[in-house]
Amino acid sequence: MDHGLRPRQREFFIGFTKGEIERMEKLLRQSGEAVLAREFCQNMAKSFNRSAGRAGKPIVKWIQVQNWFQERMQELPNLSRDLQGVCPSTKASESKEIPKEEKIPELSELEFEARSSKDGAWYDVDSFLGHRVVSVGETEVRVRFVGFGGEEDEWVNVKKAVRERSVPLENSECSSLKVGDHVLCLLEKRDQAIYYDAHIIEIHRRMHDIRGCRCLFFIRYNHDNSEEKVRLRRLCRRPIR
Repeated sequence: MDHGLRPRQREFFIGFTKGEIERMEKLLRQSGEAVLAREFCQNMAKSFNRSAGRAGKPIVKWIQVQNWFQERMQELPNLSRDLQGVCPSTKASESKEIPKEEKIPELSELEFEARSSKDGAWYDVDSFLGHRVVSVGETEVRVRFVGFGGEEDEWVNVKKAVRERSVPLENSECSSLKVGDHVLCLLEKRDQAIYYDAHIIEIHRRMHDIRGCRCLFFIRYNHDNSEEKVRLRRLCRRPIR
């Protein structure tokens, strides 16, 4: 697998991705001031954090989503008038409704990750292409990984190698981690950075500062039992199965 195309390589947070902005623009024009609701913004942030475009980047906070909408609305002073002109009969009722997470279009398409049989690492799933039942009675699905072509498609065991996408940990979640916890850790090498399952074997607590969490986590990778000292930015919380 050509790890030069990996979708999870970490980048420094410089704002919303192009895809996120396009989706927020679309929702702003569809729903107007309703997008400022806290529940709406929380659902947006949650969906962004579970999408492939946010993989390897710091998570988006709901207040950042709300601030973006507020600033954008100030740049579009005629937005409310335009919306009323397009759909005057339904605008009033729509503005009172707080959009639910499931009503946000296209934001929950990439919520899974799968473990490659080639290197044992976890990659975001772009799509499920088919399924089959093997001789032992277990189900396998054919997956296409985000950032890879059809030549890298794989059949993987649904029960053992597919799960809901892991989410990067926030600085505020540092105190909830304890020895023995299972995490997904970014293994950084000179020419590649790949996510592997690991568990925490020791924690050195340190005072947080303006940069965030300064604690050190000693982890052991499950695939080869190697150990490494990492900071919180390289850890993701694995979903409960």
